[in-house]
Amino acid sequence: MTDRLFRISLAQWSLHRMLRGGALDPLDFPRFSFDEFGIEGVEYVSTFYRDHALDYNYLEELRERAEAAGVTELLIMVDHEGDLGDPDPHERLAAVENHHKWVDAAHFLGCHAIRVNAKSAGPADTQRKLAANGLHRLTDYAAEKDIDVLVENHGGLSSNGAWLASVMELVNNPRCGTLPDFGNFCLDWAKRDDPAMWYDRYQGVRELMPFARAVSAKSNDFDDATGEETGTDFHEMLQIVLNGGYRGPDKWVGIEYEGERLTEVEGIRRTKALLERVRDALTPAYA
Repeated sequence: MTDRLFRISLAQWSLHRMLRGGALDPLDFPRFSFDEFGIEGVEYVSTFYRDHALDYNYLEELRERAEAAGVTELLIMVDHEGDLGDPDPHERLAAVENHHKWVDAAHFLGCHAIRVNAKSAGPADTQRKLAANGLHRLTDYAAEKDIDVLVENHGGLSSNGAWLASVMELVNNPRCGTLPDFGNFCLDWAKRDDPAMWYDRYQGVRELMPFARAVSAKSNDFDDATGEETGTDFHEMLQIVLNGGYRGPDKWVGIEYEGERLTEVEGIRRTKALLERVRDALTPAYA
C-alpha cells in the first residue's frame, strides 16, 4: 500500500488564480482534483465560498459532487473573519462568532476541521493569552459539532513555532491543534526579503508536530533537473513529520502550491510527484 505513511490532499489555494479568473468553478474543485491529479482529499478555502457559508442548498451540491468524485472533504481554511486574539474583547467575541458558520459548514460537509489564524496584537505574552482565549471559545463551540480547530503558522507571532506551541499548551484542548505549513515561517511579510524575519522552518515544524492534525506541504518552485523544491528540503521535512508520529493511511499531507513560474496545474503535479517520491523512499524506514 503506497499511501500507508500518509495520503496526499490538495489545498484549494493552489488553484486560486484559476478560481479567481473563472477558469474553475469552486463547485468543480473536488472533481477537478481527482480527474486532473488523481487526488482523493480536498481542503477548501472559505474565501471561495464567502456567499455560501449559510447556503445549505449550495453546500449540499458541493458535498454531492465530492461524493460523486470519490473525494474526501477534509477541512475548510478560514480567513478574513476577524482576529481570534483581538485585544478588544467585543471584537474578539465577534471574530469567534464569525467563525461559527464555517464550523457549521464543515460539519455539514463531513470535514474533520477548520483551519484558523491566531492573529493578535501587543507583547508576545499578551498575544498568547488573547489568542488562547479566542481559540478556547471557538473550540468549545466546534467540539459540539465534532469539528477540530487547527491553527496554521501564518505570519506574525504565529510563525514562531515555539510561541504557537505555547498557545496550544495554554488552550489545552485536544480538539484544538495545529496545521504546520512548510513555508509560512515569515514573522513579518512586509520584510520578507530580510533573512532575519524568517523563523527556521524545520525547527518550527518540529515544534508544531506534537499538536498537528493536518500538514501543509507548501511549494513555490522546483529544480528542473532534480525535481526538488528549491526552498524546502521535502526529505528532511517529511522525516520530521513522520518522526512526530504523524503517519498512517488516515493522515493527509496537503499540497499547497504558491509559485509563479509554473502554471498552477504544473506546480501541483510537481509537488505531488515529489511527495510520492519522498514517501516511497521513506516507506522502508517506517514499515
